[in-house]
Amino acid sequence: MPPTFLIAGNLNREYILPSSGTPLLDSPGGSLLYAAGGLAVWDSDAALVARVGEDYPRHWLRDFEARGFDVSGIRILHELQNADARSFTAFTESNELTHTNAVLHFARRQLTFPKSLLGYQPPDESNKNPREPDPVSPAARDVPKQFWDVRYVHLCPFDFSSQSQMVSLFRGGSGHTVSLDPASSYMSPPFWRDLRLVLQGVSVFQPSEEELRKLFWGETNDLWEMARRVSEYGPQIVVIKRGQLGQMVYDVPGNHRYEIPAYPSRVADPTGVGDAFCGGFLAGFQKTHDPLQSALYGSVSASLKIEGSGPFYELDVLPGLADARLHVLKEMAREI
Repeated sequence: MPPTFLIAGNLNREYILPSSGTPLLDSPGGSLLYAAGGLAVWDSDAALVARVGEDYPRHWLRDFEARGFDVSGIRILHELQNADARSFTAFTESNELTHTNAVLHFARRQLTFPKSLLGYQPPDESNKNPREPDPVSPAARDVPKQFWDVRYVHLCPFDFSSQSQMVSLFRGGSGHTVSLDPASSYMSPPFWRDLRLVLQGVSVFQPSEEELRKLFWGETNDLWEMARRVSEYGPQIVVIKRGQLGQMVYDVPGNHRYEIPAYPSRVADPTGVGDAFCGGFLAGFQKTHDPLQSALYGSVSASLKIEGSGPFYELDVLPGLADARLHVLKEMAREI
């Protein structure tokens, strides 16, 4: 039997300096793992699809397996190297994100600069063509054939070409639910025509507010109108992630509009919170097939992730905490 879920995304070797707490230096990360962590708050029966280099630590893969994930869809490619997968993030005291000079941030905190980060340069997104496949992004051909019938699929942000191929692979399946978290690089008016074609195979579209506003720049400021226009091309559910403002959910078949506030968590490390939400949402949708309930599951996953560092922080919290927060959020959500 295939696993219940499939998540495709990028894997990183992360270096994170949170605003407080212990830094993470050369730890497993990337959108794929943060989405998997959010899902695993509720269910870990998932296949992971990604690409890594030969120098990616094998004991990390074994750890993913030990947590219940199927890693047979993670391809090891000799042409990918460690430098392709490194990611550095630092947060200010107000938890604002910055990717500037890594050496300077370590010096300011009187921390020894890790040798494994020597030569690191932040990726220059301005020179990337979103229509060109990124060598580090998973492709449709990376998905093992035994996973083609997985019914609940989430695509994390990566290049447009590779995401499009993934949507095409799963869109024809009977009863498939395909969730898409778009990459910021292509959420702009020139891409709208291309994106509309891809959305025909998407069940759940989950952009951030900033990304959606970029897509409709100069046309409308009404987020609900943006969600309605997106829904005309296929998605049955449109979720707008708004960070500390929570989420807006447009249930297309029922013509319902919901607002879910963010759970009042202690903010320690916002890395991957949006991905954790998407993973939790997919788990909730498999359980309930209800857009509002699904968003509540996702919001709980996000609320747990933000309180610590690393993609699996939320899996080590007190038993019963996720269910308790789910109960609280049910009372806070509202239909408008």
